[in-house]
Amino acid sequence: MSYNFLLVSWGTLGNLSPMLTAARRLRQNGHHIRVMADPAMRSEVEASGFEFVTWRRAPTGTAADPVDVSDMSDFLRRAIFGPAALYAADMRDEIDRVPTDAVLVLDALFGGALGAEASGVPFALLSPHVSLRPLPGMPPVTTGLSQPKTPEQRAEIEAANAKQAETLNAFLPDFNRARADLGLRPLADAFDLFDRADRLFLATSRAFDFQADSLPANFRYVGPLLDVPNWSKSLQKDAWKAPWSDRSGRPRALIACSTGAQGQRDMFQRIIDAVETIEIDTIATAGPNLNIADLNAPKNVHLIRGAPHDLVMKDVSLVISQGGHGTTTRSLLNGLPQLILPMGRDQTANAARVEAKGAGLQLPPAASADEIAAAVNRLIAEPSFTKAARFIGEAIRADIDRSSLVDEMEAIASAGRAARQPPKKLLSLRKSA
Repeated sequence: MSYNFLLVSWGTLGNLSPMLTAARRLRQNGHHIRVMADPAMRSEVEASGFEFVTWRRAPTGTAADPVDVSDMSDFLRRAIFGPAALYAADMRDEIDRVPTDAVLVLDALFGGALGAEASGVPFALLSPHVSLRPLPGMPPVTTGLSQPKTPEQRAEIEAANAKQAETLNAFLPDFNRARADLGLRPLADAFDLFDRADRLFLATSRAFDFQADSLPANFRYVGPLLDVPNWSKSLQKDAWKAPWSDRSGRPRALIACSTGAQGQRDMFQRIIDAVETIEIDTIATAGPNLNIADLNAPKNVHLIRGAPHDLVMKDVSLVISQGGHGTTTRSLLNGLPQLILPMGRDQTANAARVEAKGAGLQLPPAASADEIAAAVNRLIAEPSFTKAARFIGEAIRADIDRSSLVDEMEAIASAGRAARQPPKKLLSLRKSA
């Protein structure tokens, strides 16, 4: 049976790419897909062959996803809670425009979840990273804390989870007013919104993640969603050629800048300066938000805007990045140790997991070139990092192969469609009337 799915993204390509991977899997099973996203994402969505729908009332661009997220309360006010009613209104209009069997919404888009719930259609939340929702025994996504091993560490995590909830719940009165305006019951806690979803998909691997004491009933691990973005493929389509000589015998590295804008230019330059001092050949991909002309590259660094990372990773021995979920997971799938310099969002959580599992190292974003060089030399010299990365990568690949995302989306769509059908007895009475 074919269903109509609305997939709803927000912010950058880093958020959109996993959503498009989910869209392709659903399309392969014969379903019709519409993708709602920022206007800047139109070309990427349409290049993937999906109908594009944009926001009309809700904020877009940096107004929706600010570059500076150092003030978390300000970010939550401007990007998540303040415009929630606008996102909900746009979504309700779209669901009214086209019959929709189920919705898949990015987890950080609280207004999207609000719109889906108010429309009465089944909906799932997609976390294209480690869990945004606090889980018992697991550190919050933004803290960079590791899996607790002692009562003291567990107490630290409980305190961090309580503080995170307190920060979000400061906005709960306004959010509940928006819910009331839509005829929805108030929430006692901001994270209770996640319980309103029919499913909560965590698009990462159990092998990569820390272990929670328990999981909510609607929670599902579905493995990473890692299709290569069209913008990256178009830059190097049929033209990728390694910039180094096979005869050099030196280690090789990929420096991968985030696709999101985080003010990372100075850090990226410091990484480039660090590898100049090492006997290593390097390719550095600046991504869509940095101008190559603003960067200085030594002879052992080949600087380009973008390249197919899956191909590059088959030809290098380590990766240096900010630690976005896509780059981190791809590195592990290719058995590569990593140096991560997280700047925010989910990057600190990814770095904590990579380091805890022995597959890499992390440094603060302000680390000096000397500190970066020392960490890279460690990753080259100590084979245990590569061994751990390969072990985790094999487990991640198995999780991708057995992903249940499509089956789960079909299940909630089927249940929703059945709930909207009149009872058979009523249909019989109508026919006889």
